Amino acid sequence: MTNLNAVDPAAAAQDAHLDSADVVIGKSTIIFRRFMRNKTAVAGLVIFLALTVFSFVGGFFTTWDKETIDPFNIGMPPSAEHFLGTSQAGIDLYAMTVEGTRISILIGLVVGLVSVLIAAVYGCTMAYFGGKVDKVMLFVLEALIMMPALLVVAVATSGGGAGLKRDLPSWLLLIIVLLVFSWMGTARLIRSLSMSLMQRDFVKAAQYMGVPPRRIVWRHLVPNIGSLLVLDITRGVTGAILAEVAFSFIGIGIKVPDVSLGVLIGGATSQVQTFPWMFWVPLTVMFLLTGSLAMMNDGLRDAFDPSSSSTGKARKARKIRVEKSK
Repeated sequence: MTNLNAVDPAAAAQDAHLDSADVVIGKSTIIFRRFMRNKTAVAGLVIFLALTVFSFVGGFFTTWDKETIDPFNIGMPPSAEHFLGTSQAGIDLYAMTVEGTRISILIGLVVGLVSVLIAAVYGCTMAYFGGKVDKVMLFVLEALIMMPALLVVAVATSGGGAGLKRDLPSWLLLIIVLLVFSWMGTARLIRSLSMSLMQRDFVKAAQYMGVPPRRIVWRHLVPNIGSLLVLDITRGVTGAILAEVAFSFIGIGIKVPDVSLGVLIGGATSQVQTFPWMFWVPLTVMFLLTGSLAMMNDGLRDAFDPSSSSTGKARKARKIRVEKSK
């Protein structure tokens, strides 16, 4: 006699396997998978990492450095001895590009990360305490926004900051000045977002339970604006690199003997017809740096946006047909 309720053992085992695999995926894992499905963003990440590695290990592939002069190859185009040619002073351009890329990336990373951290703490503190504390901190914020950044950079890196310049290299001095002016806009945005979060039930419950303000800020406010902070980091790194290039290009940023992409581009502008490699090599590196960061920023924005359709669609699970034996 045939049992109509019998189930195929193989199909039952496959059903059990799917049930055991039905687990909750964390938010960070979902964001990471969305980002990795975005080929443009992954390409930007690869380019940025490659340039970062090049800036730290590229000097091991040449015997020249940014200070050694080759008197027999002055203003020479790229060759086997000098990969990217030499400057009008006989200095190897490859060595200077490695050093300049490292300084520019270092400035971008430090300013981008630290400025977002300062903005998060300042903006969340304003929103949490409110009242007179918020008014005083907002007054300080608006006063800093009104300060002319270009004039302060010019004074700090020229004669007005001579006492400080003797103690600090020009690139470190530029980092400090950029940090002073790079966090205010983000802090004002974070303040407005955090003020809306302060009305949420989970924040009010934490206040009623006597949770310390520092813990509420770090455990409840900052994580809920994490996507904004991540996007601001990539934008901050890009902005810091462009600011360094712009300030150094007009002569108020990094000073010789320190080298950066802005110094190389600014020094070769007047001789682009005579020594084109001196201009186009650092300019290409700058475009690769800022372009890769822009690609990463677009990918992160789509990864954090659950309604975005640019990251592909999840594959549907196959339906298993259970066969009944007669």
